[in-house]
Amino acid sequence: MNNFKERSFTKELLDNTGISFQDILVNMRELNTINTLLGGHSITLKGVQTLIKGRNKSTLTVCEIGSGGGDNLFAIAKHFKSDSYTLKLIGIDIKEECTKAALKNYPSLSANWITSDYEIAKLPDKPQIIFSSLFCHHFTNEALVKQLQWMYNNCIEGFFINDLHRHPLAYYSIKWITKAFSTSYLVKNDAPLSVLRGFTKKEWNTLLQQAGITNYSIKWKWAFRHLIVAKK
Repeated sequence: MNNFKERSFTKELLDNTGISFQDILVNMRELNTINTLLGGHSITLKGVQTLIKGRNKSTLTVCEIGSGGGDNLFAIAKHFKSDSYTLKLIGIDIKEECTKAALKNYPSLSANWITSDYEIAKLPDKPQIIFSSLFCHHFTNEALVKQLQWMYNNCIEGFFINDLHRHPLAYYSIKWITKAFSTSYLVKNDAPLSVLRGFTKKEWNTLLQQAGITNYSIKWKWAFRHLIVAKK
């Protein structure tokens, strides 16, 4: 029986080393489908729109930490294609396989892909916006406090986070969906586990306060996500 009152810290399979490139590609493809169908990308776009509201249109540098297969940055580039912003996109991921997947998935996307731990990554420009999507739940609470501080200190205008709300309905729904339709052993194992590693609104408030961040909002989004936006 799962305990939804507290976060799980069981390690996800994707956090291990030695996973084949083909398995990672299948995992990334299925996660992109889930993100698209369940509104994950629309939440990411809402995060960007919230931070640029009222801003004069010019060059906009957006950096994603834990960029995975590049789907979020591609969604941002596609959404702002007809706008008058000059976009500069930076994707940081510690796994070389993820960087390779992003290059393979979106060869025409003009983005700077960096294989590195985000904490030591050398950013070519200080971005206006830093964000993460389905990344925070991979970390302990202690590591997250430092991560929130890093995001705040290394952006110009603000950061946002798109991550999972820990809830029984979210857990059992994604467990059934992936069992029925997924062909990836990584997705079948990690998708339900990631919900157990997710957060409640109260936990987000505590983490942000511990990080010394006061100007923020937390909004619940379908399907069982939180959008956290912090402005400088």
